[in-house]
Amino acid sequence: MRQLEERLGVRLLHRTTRSVSLTDAGRRLLDRLRPAIDEIAGALEDLNQERQRPMGRLRIYAIHLAGAAVVAPIWGRFLSTHPEVHLELAVGEAPIDIVAKGFDAGIGPRDRVPADMIVVRVMGPMKIAVVGAPTYFARRRPPRTPDDLARHSCVQYRVAADGAVFAWPFERNRQSRRTSVEGRVIVNEADLAVRAAVDGLGIAYTIESLAEPFLRSGQLVRVLEDWSPSFEGLYLYYPGHRQVPATLRAFIDMIRTARGSAPARRSLHRSRGPLWRGVCGQRSYVGSRLRLPVRCGVAKPTRVFTTNVRGARPFH
Repeated sequence: MRQLEERLGVRLLHRTTRSVSLTDAGRRLLDRLRPAIDEIAGALEDLNQERQRPMGRLRIYAIHLAGAAVVAPIWGRFLSTHPEVHLELAVGEAPIDIVAKGFDAGIGPRDRVPADMIVVRVMGPMKIAVVGAPTYFARRRPPRTPDDLARHSCVQYRVAADGAVFAWPFERNRQSRRTSVEGRVIVNEADLAVRAAVDGLGIAYTIESLAEPFLRSGQLVRVLEDWSPSFEGLYLYYPGHRQVPATLRAFIDMIRTARGSAPARRSLHRSRGPLWRGVCGQRSYVGSRLRLPVRCGVAKPTRVFTTNVRGARPFH
């Protein structure tokens, strides 16, 4: 207070060894500042409430697969459990600085996580499913080996808009191989490949969790299961372990409850397990034996993300 008085050149308080009181100038200043003081007190109380319960906006950046397989299956329950939360999900394949872009957390493969982030596993190893519609297999005998795919129409996947067509990796008895396939449909989204297979347009190579609803409903059947490999799972990452927002903490807890993920830990990128790397231009995530394609480009943030995933109604 003395520093303020010296700066203003005005006495604001009368002081004795026994008491302190406002001067006339001090009283006028307090009257002018009281509304602002009340605003500050209210803002601090709101922050205290936010610390105690989930509320406000939660911004998540995720690769397309994570949006479909991790976020979409729980977002309805999450928002109904926490009615004061607004969820914003942006999907894209290009690595970004989530802090600079204003996101609370990201979800993707482990090796795109910066070393100073906290990491939470949100999906375990994911198995590939090679699938087709019963109507398709009514016309053609199901393949028994990857070589049999040469006699089938397959839903192809182009790595990028001007990139190469993805060759399907297979693995059996510790032996891995890649098979180039042919077909009349090419897509660059995993859920579209599943949709094409449901519509009887050919055999699709996809993630087991995306195909599962249609396998359960009988709209798809699985082939080459003993040749289908697995790849490393997905991770949620966020900056700092202190004062984690209650909204993000609740979001992580709900995903871990649904998925049974491992506890959070700091990512130091020293794992001996297979790591993925993102290669833009020829976008792919590379594991020890499996290479999966993704699209280049950053999706603009949106509150709407539509796909067909676990728990969703199958296409008809």
